[in-house]
Amino acid sequence: MKFLFDLFPVILFFAAFKLFDIYVATTVAIVATFLQIGWLKWRKRKVDAMMWISLAIIAVFGGATLALHDETFIKWKPTVLYWLLGIVLAGSELLFRRNLIRAMLKEQLQMPESAWTRLNWSWVGFLGFMGAANLYVAFNFSTDTWVNFKLFGGMGLMLVFVVLQALFLARYVEDKKESR
Repeated sequence: MKFLFDLFPVILFFAAFKLFDIYVATTVAIVATFLQIGWLKWRKRKVDAMMWISLAIIAVFGGATLALHDETFIKWKPTVLYWLLGIVLAGSELLFRRNLIRAMLKEQLQMPESAWTRLNWSWVGFLGFMGAANLYVAFNFSTDTWVNFKLFGGMGLMLVFVVLQALFLARYVEDKKESR
């Protein structure tokens, strides 16, 4: 359910683009992201940092797209989000010796330090790849192809990566169960 909730603005962006154009779709994505956060606040639920960052990026890049009537800005939005998250993961590890992936998952998983490091850097690499792939599609194909890639290609690549991560993590989940 959370996965669908997180995809809410992207799905509405896709639908609005198919029915109207990139500018209506951008407006819909901005409004949907504000509504998403408003809904969580109204229900007195926690709004995670990633959602606030996404709101800021869609407001800035979407706002620039609408104000300047230039779709280039909205096409950069996913890349900025991916690369920013990758930089945060890498910077936290390199500058502060803090593995944010471990901080999020340490209650569910016990792994050796080398596995946490590998997991963190695999996410950094994947996010770098996703940002580059977005730019490649955005600036080498039609806007329609980019919008399709944004929803289906991005989601598909993320799903494949998460399944590969789950396979990597499975051996540690099994070890944890056996040690009880």
